[in-house]
Amino acid sequence: MNSDTVADMLTRIRNANTAHHKTVEIPASKVKTEIARVLTEEGFIEAFAVNGETAHKTLVVTLKSGTPKGRPLNGLRRVSRPGLRVYVHKADIPRVLGGLGVALISTSGGLMTGNAAKRAGLGGEVVAYVW
Repeated sequence: MNSDTVADMLTRIRNANTAHHKTVEIPASKVKTEIARVLTEEGFIEAFAVNGETAHKTLVVTLKSGTPKGRPLNGLRRVSRPGLRVYVHKADIPRVLGGLGVALISTSGGLMTGNAAKRAGLGGEVVAYVW
């Protein structure tokens, strides 16, 4: 049993990306589905789908293939974890790699990127950095 399921999701995606796999299966939850939605909107992954019955849903993430310049997804890092939660005010939302990456922020308006949270004037918990 893994206590940090979001970190497990990010690790599975990172490992599949490094091994040049096309898809990766992850046990589904609402938070993981929202993370996959944001990653799809930002262009880091190609698509995602939720399969299965009510009790045992799986999230199937389709990764983008690499180009001669490299892969679209270069790194994922979990920031806020169960042992140390990281919260930011709307004025202190971090930039990732000088704006080349995105920060995933869990706000009262749902999970969104750092830029979207800044536009909405919301702070929240910094879930992960993606670049």
